[in-house]
Order: sequence, then C-alpha cells, then structure tokens
Amino acid sequence: MRQRKDSFETLGGLPISPIPSADDVSSQPEIPGQAPYTRGVHDTMYRGRLWTMRQYAGFSSADETNARFRTLLNRGQSGLSVAFDLPTQLGMDSDDPLSYGEVGRVGVAIDSIVDMRELFDGIQLDQVSTSMTINSPAIILLAMYIAVGDEQGIDSGMLRGTVQNDILKEYIARGTHVFPPEPSMRLITDLIEYCADNHPMWNTISISGYHIREAGATAVEELAFTLSNALAYVGAAKAKGMDVDEFAPRLSFFFGCHNDFFEEVAKFRAARRLWHRLMEERYQPKNPKSSMLRFHTQTAGVTLTAQQPLNNVARVAYQAMSSVLGGTQSLHTNSYDEAIGLPTDESATIALRTQQILAEETGVADVVDPMAGSYHVEALTDLIEKEAYALICEIDDMGGALAALRTGFQQRRIHESAWKQMVEVENLTRKVVGINHARMDAEPEIEGQSIDPTIAEQQQQKLAELRSQRDNEKATATLSSLTLAAGTDANLFPIILEAVKSNCTVGEIMNALKDEYGTWMAPSGF
Repeated sequence: MRQRKDSFETLGGLPISPIPSADDVSSQPEIPGQAPYTRGVHDTMYRGRLWTMRQYAGFSSADETNARFRTLLNRGQSGLSVAFDLPTQLGMDSDDPLSYGEVGRVGVAIDSIVDMRELFDGIQLDQVSTSMTINSPAIILLAMYIAVGDEQGIDSGMLRGTVQNDILKEYIARGTHVFPPEPSMRLITDLIEYCADNHPMWNTISISGYHIREAGATAVEELAFTLSNALAYVGAAKAKGMDVDEFAPRLSFFFGCHNDFFEEVAKFRAARRLWHRLMEERYQPKNPKSSMLRFHTQTAGVTLTAQQPLNNVARVAYQAMSSVLGGTQSLHTNSYDEAIGLPTDESATIALRTQQILAEETGVADVVDPMAGSYHVEALTDLIEKEAYALICEIDDMGGALAALRTGFQQRRIHESAWKQMVEVENLTRKVVGINHARMDAEPEIEGQSIDPTIAEQQQQKLAELRSQRDNEKATATLSSLTLAAGTDANLFPIILEAVKSNCTVGEIMNALKDEYGTWMAPSGF
C-alpha cells in the first residue's frame, strides 16, 4: 500500500476506498467452476485437488539438477520445473565462445539429448508433470524431452507438462530472443500444431506475465500485456488454419505474485474473467475450456532482498497465500536466499514446506474463493478488469501486441512504471523492510548454492565426445534438411525431433535455423 496525502492506493496505483461498501461493487454474484470463472476454474477448487507444488530448479550439470529433482520429489513436490542456463536459453552450446562464464550458472546446461537423458535419469516421465522455462529454443528442448520419453517407452498421450514458448514477452521484457518475430511465431505455432496432434496433454505455451512484472510493470500492465500477447498467439494459430478448440484448451498462463495482498488476489480473479470475455467476444469457441484461464504462479523474485534475507520467508509466505486465495493451479515459492545466489538444498526445502504448511495447516484450501463478497476485493477485481481491458484495446488500435512491441510501446510503459517504483522507494513513499525501513547495522552472512567451476569444461568434453561418436554424416544431412524446410510452410517439429535423435546439439539446430531466419534485436522502448 502507498499513502499519498489523505488518500491510499495499491502498489499498482489503483485507488482504495477508505471504507469499502456495496456501492463499490458492480459485478454480479458468480458460481465457481462456471463462466466467466471469476471465482475459479473448478467448482470444488482445492477441496477436490490441491494446486501443484512445482519448485523451479536447475543449476550446474544435468546430474546435479537430477539429484535436486529427486530430493524435491521425495519431500513431496508434485511437479518438476526446469531452469536452464543462459547459453541454453539463447540456443548456444556450452563450447560456444559467447557461453564463456555462463555455463550452468543460472540454470542447468543442456546441450544435447545426452544431457536431457541425465536430467531425467530414474524419473519416469509419465509419472510427473514437467514445466520447462525455455522460449527461443523451446521447440528443440521439447523435442529432446519427447525423445527421452520415447526411449523410456512412454505413451505420447501420457506426457504432461508445459513449455513456456512465449517469445513476445522476451521482446518486451526479458531479452532471450534470437530470431525475428515472424519466424519466432512460426516455431511457436509449429509446436502447438504438432502437440495438438501428438501430445494432447501437453500445455504448448505458458503465456507469461511474470517476467513483465519483474521488469517493473504494474499489476494492470502485467495482465494487459500478457493477455494481449495471448491474443496474438491465438491469432497466429488461427492463421495457420487451426480451429480455436484444437489448441486453446491447452494454453496456460504464468503470473507473478507481489506484495500487495489484495491487489494480487483481485488480479487473478480479473484475469480469468477478462480472458473468458476476450475469447468469447473474438472467437466464440465451442469448448468451454478454450476460454478458461488456467495459470501457474511464482512468488516475486524482484521483491526479495539481500538485506535481512530471512525476512523473505515471510514475504514468500504472504505471496503464496495471495496466490492460493486467487485460485492458482500450480505454485512455485521462491527460496529466501535467491537475492544472494542460487537456492541451497535447505532454502529450497523451506520454500516447499511453506506451500505444504499453507495447504495442510491454514485452512485456506477448505473454501472455494473465500475472498468472494469482500467489497474491497470485488471492487479491485472490477477495476483491474476495466483498466486492463482498456489497455488491451489501446494495443489493438496499434495493430496488436506484435505491432506495438515493434514501436517499443510495452517496453516504454514498463520502464516508466519501474522508474516510478524506484522513485517511491527512494522518497520513502514505498517502504521496503531492510532497504529503506527497519534497517540493521549488521547483516547475517548467508551463502548461496555453490557452482562447480569445472562445469563448462565438463560440458565441453561431453560435446567433443558426442561429436566424435555420432554419425556426423547423418547429423549434417538432418541439419541441412532443417534449413531447407525452414524456408517452406512445412511443420518443423518432426525434423527437429529427428535432429535431436541424431545427436545434433541445441546450438547446431539453432544455427541451422539462423541460416534461414537470421537474428533480431527488439526496440528498447527508450
């Protein structure tokens, strides 16, 4: 909450009524599990099934990350979420000169199907749901995952999980894009089309507001930009000739949850209602699930402080509760030491236990949408929907999300919001414990997860062995076929799947696509 003179606002700048009443609420009572889904996508919500506890993990080598996965699964985690290192996110192999100093640092290094096998060694892929935070090379990493599933003898219809595959927010807020927008959208729709035909339980895209919010957007901007991007993906899939009901039920969303407790609850409720409205207005789907917004939530990394880091346990717990009261389908709780380094085994376990305490000890899972009927929450839900819809219409007038980002519109809005937040912290309008309020002279010393300094050498050695042992003639022919196919309208997924099974590396496959598509730099918005 921010206080300005005699008025109060949410952290996102929305006005707060001093004493909320029925006069502040315009929406009519709704039923959980029924359109427009304001009160949740299921009629029983967590009374029937808890949210998926999906902790984001990945560091160093595939072997070390596999060990962390096994630990979290043994301690009650119900889904896996893979963090990839920066070279992998950018489609570069570990022996690429541009990968120097980044291999295994912010996630796991995956160069080939060899690494993907090690990552899931001893984990049956039909027994877990796996989320992969990957965008530019998403089609390649998913192909590797499917290939490992094939090796395990998994029925293709049993693979469950999500690949982020959201390139528009990379142009807008995060920056790990490689190709120009049009070929990037083509890779996304190829993946969507292939999975619709072959992997019906796979969520083919996770349209992400999390990174938009982390970059500085307000709650309204996070929602508007995310749903605007989603409309662009729906339009691209429709342009490819797909019926909306073929793919829309498998669309998923990914939001951040920040510190303003009630604003975040209202944001999630407004998101469901607004997505249903947009889909019904524009596409009239026959399948109700096509207009049903399902989402994963991550507590806000940008709110964590290196100062007094144990305070982050409280921040994460409140954000997690806000996410659950907002009706999330799955949740990642950040570890308290993430402002210092990669989470340790201890801090990751505390983060998981936070969810388990929330689920089993607080009673919040026993009631469907317990915030319904709150004048304050209902008024905020209405206001966020109204403001976000207006911003989406503004983007529509520019020609849609893709046209707007080419001008730097979304980027500029995010920069302006981030600047306002920084100024508020500096002038004490926005208080942050440990930063500009309740500071301490002495800070506790906490060490983050250490990374094996030889990981780059290990990955480079594995790549050298792979290239010396594979059928290089077959690998080269497959890569050449991919470059040729990239210039046609053919779906590229089967060729990329063949390439990963032929032991082609992530970097080699990306370079084969670069030969046809080139690279691109998005406008900064300044």
